[in-house]
Amino acid sequence: MNIGIVGLGLIGGSLGRDLVASGSWVWGVSRSPDTCRQAEAIASVNVASPELANLDQEMLSQTEMVVICTPIAAILPTIAMVAPLLPKGCIITDVGSVKEAIVAEAIALCAPLGLRFVGSHPMAGTAFQSIMAAEANLFRDRPCVVTPSLDREAVDMVRSLWQSVGMRVYECTPAEHDRAVALISHLPVMVSASLIKTCQTEAGDVLPLAQNLASSGFRDTSRVGGGNPELGRLMAEYNQTALLRSLQAYQQSLQQVIDLVADGQWDALEDLLTTTQRDRELYL
Repeated sequence: MNIGIVGLGLIGGSLGRDLVASGSWVWGVSRSPDTCRQAEAIASVNVASPELANLDQEMLSQTEMVVICTPIAAILPTIAMVAPLLPKGCIITDVGSVKEAIVAEAIALCAPLGLRFVGSHPMAGTAFQSIMAAEANLFRDRPCVVTPSLDREAVDMVRSLWQSVGMRVYECTPAEHDRAVALISHLPVMVSASLIKTCQTEAGDVLPLAQNLASSGFRDTSRVGGGNPELGRLMAEYNQTALLRSLQAYQQSLQQVIDLVADGQWDALEDLLTTTQRDRELYL
């Protein structure tokens, strides 16, 4: 299969490594010439260039699918830039962590040019972002969402792409996707960041003591709050409605805990914690 990857960071680079290893021909585009050279050196792509137009035109004419692996804000501008250079019938997909803000507009950009768009979101990653963080089997046994379309052939091909790198694929609407990831991905970032901010408001000698005593429990609960600030901002900006809904529901749950503690309702608090202990298994 002839596949293009636009954006050669952790996700694009890792996807390319798996695809090249399985025998696909993969071309890549990154704004950085150094990233292009590094991607070729570690076999994340067969060939890469800072400009799509500089790649071999015969090779481009045989492209079956292009995966847009840029930050959320750049997905639609990138599609608008690359679409006129791709052959009719080519499928474009993305890896963005929001879908409602992307899918309809992406389809509108692609359809007049005879291209097909299917949204997707592979839920895998690490704390690192560059091409040198790319790793084989990053996607194995991880979930991926694919959005539905009347073009079932295109949906099936995108599904097959992610299954070929070991992902568990689920199909849902953009709105369903955004509400789900607001709960299990975007909300935890904001809650974790708020935890760190709360600790930093402590005054006097207690703050350095707390920092020295912090161990695995704090590391686990604060990890996503210490992640990429730009990514966190984009999650909030592009999934504002669903994230606000989740934050408000969390606020109500937190207020319930505050009330139980304030009123000394220890049995009720233990019942709540027993319920959350049981329900956590549903997310593992």
